[in-house]
Amino acid sequence: MARHKSSPATEDSEEARAFLQTRLALFWKVLFLVTLAGGVLGLTGPIVNPGPDLLFTFGVIALAGTLWWLCRRGKRSIRFCRIADGGGLVGVSLVGVFLARYLLAAFVREHSLVTSEGTLMADAYLAIIDLFPTAMFLAIRAALIPSSPRRTILVTALVGAPKILLATILVPAADGGLAWRGSGSGAYPWLPGTSIMMWTVTIITCAVISRVIYGLRAEVREARRFGQYVLERKIGEGAMGVVYRATHAMLRRPAAIKLLLKDRASESDLVRFEREVQLTSRLVHPNTISIFDYGRTAEGVFYYAMEYLDGLDLQRLVDHYGPVEPARTIHILAQISGALAEAHALGLIHRDIKPANIVLTERPDEPDVVKVVDFGLVKKFGGNLAASAASDAIIGTPLYMAPEAITQPDTVDGRADVYAVGAVAYFLLTGQHVFQATTVLEVCSKHMLEAPVPPSERLGKAVPADLEAIVLACLAKDRNARPASAAVLRTALLACADAVRNDLPAARSWWEAFRVAQKDSTSAADDGGSGPGTMAIDLGGRSIDAVR
Repeated sequence: MARHKSSPATEDSEEARAFLQTRLALFWKVLFLVTLAGGVLGLTGPIVNPGPDLLFTFGVIALAGTLWWLCRRGKRSIRFCRIADGGGLVGVSLVGVFLARYLLAAFVREHSLVTSEGTLMADAYLAIIDLFPTAMFLAIRAALIPSSPRRTILVTALVGAPKILLATILVPAADGGLAWRGSGSGAYPWLPGTSIMMWTVTIITCAVISRVIYGLRAEVREARRFGQYVLERKIGEGAMGVVYRATHAMLRRPAAIKLLLKDRASESDLVRFEREVQLTSRLVHPNTISIFDYGRTAEGVFYYAMEYLDGLDLQRLVDHYGPVEPARTIHILAQISGALAEAHALGLIHRDIKPANIVLTERPDEPDVVKVVDFGLVKKFGGNLAASAASDAIIGTPLYMAPEAITQPDTVDGRADVYAVGAVAYFLLTGQHVFQATTVLEVCSKHMLEAPVPPSERLGKAVPADLEAIVLACLAKDRNARPASAAVLRTALLACADAVRNDLPAARSWWEAFRVAQKDSTSAADDGGSGPGTMAIDLGGRSIDAVR
C-alpha cells in the first residue's frame, strides 16, 4: 500500500498538540531550573547587588517558571504553545539583555577596565553572561520543541534582535548604570559586531539542529501511517501482533489499529486474521465493535481499523469495583445477548465470550454501553464446518467454555456462546468464576461433570430468583436445556423484575467518578507514575489492557 506524505492536518492533530505542549513544558522547566540556580549562585557573587541586577535576574526566573506552570497544566492550544514558545523567548531575551548590560557595567566599574585589554575582557564577559547562555538555550529548544527550520530561524532571529539592537544603542555607563550611545560615539565599538557574529552562528546552528530533528520526526510519522490512519501510541501487544490508538488524518476520528506482524505469524494466522475482519465487518449491531477499514501494507503487514473504545472491560470492572448489582448486570447481559443474536442470525458464533472481550463504555445519552470485541475465533455454523478454521480443535478460554466445546468442538453452535454468557453473568454477580481450578484439565473436567454452585450461595447473599434461574439455565451441561438462542436469552433477561430497576442517574454518577479517577491516573502517569488502563483487547488469545 502506498504511503502518503505528511499533511498539515497531521501537524495540527491532537497528538501533535499534546506532544508540543509536553516538550514546551520540559523546555521551560529546564530554563527555569537553570536560571534559578544561576540566580542563587549570583546572589553570592561580588557584582550582584539589590538593585536592577537582582530585579532582572528574578524577572527571568519568574517568566520561565510561569510558562512552565502554564504549559504543564490543562490542555493548551497549538496557538497558545506557539506564542509561549516564541513570545516567551523574546521576553526572556529582553529581560536578559538589560541584566547583562547592568552586570557588564558593574564588571567594568569593579575592574576599572579602560585599556584595550580590559575591553577584550569585558567583551568576553558579555559573551559569557548573555550571548552564550541564550545560544545554548536556543539550541536546546531546537532539539526539544517540534519546529520547522523556517520557524526556528524566525524565532532565533527574533530572540537575537533585542540583543543586537541594544548592543548598538545602549552601553554600560561609568557609574555602573546604562547610557544611550550618542551619535558618533566610539564607546564599546566591539558590542554590535560581537553580537551580530555570535547570533549568525547561533541561527545557523539552531536551524541545522531543527532540520535534522524535524526531518526525523517526519520520517517517524510517515512510518506510522497506514492509509488514512496515523498511529499514535501502542495500547496492546500479543503473541502475533499489536494494537495502536490511531487517528483518521482527514476525519480526525479516533480508531484502534490491529496489526498482525508478518514475522510473528504463520500463513494460517494471516488467513484467520483476515477472515476475522471480513466476518466481523458484516456485523452492524450497536453492541458489536465496528470495523472501519482493513488492508495490507507494502511490507506485508495485515491491519484493520476498528472503533476506539474509551472505557473498561468487564474483567477490570469486577477486579477494581467488585460484584455488579443485579439490575446493572441484566442491562449489560441484555446488550451482550443482542450483539450475539445478530451474529448467530448470520451463522456466526463468537467462541470466546469472556469478561476481557466485553468492553463497557458510555455515550452522552446512555451510560453502560456494551461492546463485544475480538471475533478472532469466530466460526460459521450450519454450513460446511470443514471450511471453518480449526473446526475440530478445542478453541476458547477454559473458564468460559461450554462442555460440548471441550468434548465435541466440531458441533458447537450459538448455545456455546449462551453458556459463556452465563459464565460471564456468574462472574459479574459474584466476582468469582463458575469453577475454581488450578489447571486447565481440572476446569475442563468441572465444566463437563460438576454442577455450579448457585450465585446466591457463592456470593453469600440473595440474588433475584428469576435472574439466578436464567444464569443456571445458561450453565446447563445439556445444550438443549439452555435458552434456545441469544435472542431468547435477551427476552428472558428483559422480563426479569430488576430489568426496569436499572438506576440511570447512579450509572451516570459512576461514570463521572470513573472519568475523574481516570484523569487523575493519567496525570500521575504523566508525572512518572502509572495509572490503570481503560479497555482491554484480546489479541491472539492474550488479554491486553489498553492504556488511557
